Amino acid sequence: MFVATLVVSIAFAALLAVSAAGKLKRDPQQMKTLERVGATRLRPLLAFLELAGAAGLLVGLAWWPLGVAAGIGLVLYFAGAIAAHLRVGDRAVLPPALLLVVSLAATALRLASAVS
Repeated sequence: MFVATLVVSIAFAALLAVSAAGKLKRDPQQMKTLERVGATRLRPLLAFLELAGAAGLLVGLAWWPLGVAAGIGLVLYFAGAIAAHLRVGDRAVLPPALLLVVSLAATALRLASAVS
């Protein structure tokens, strides 16, 4: 079970780091999405939260409570992203919904590997 946790955590952390870098560099595609949902002023905070989640997943491989906390934080982050899209009538929720599922999987795997 820990091998699956390791793979998911590392891959998801890498994806989060790339997403945060895009926000910090003002990637045009990400900026368009942030403008659409009215979150451009939150861009630095969102990048920070993604980096914190990535770091938490990685450090959480050594100390499981942090991995679980990071996973829960990411679940809340992507649930908020879905809510932000729906609030403005944007139905393009598939990307944050998929990342919400990955967040749930990372959290469940970390919990399961901590118990076994």
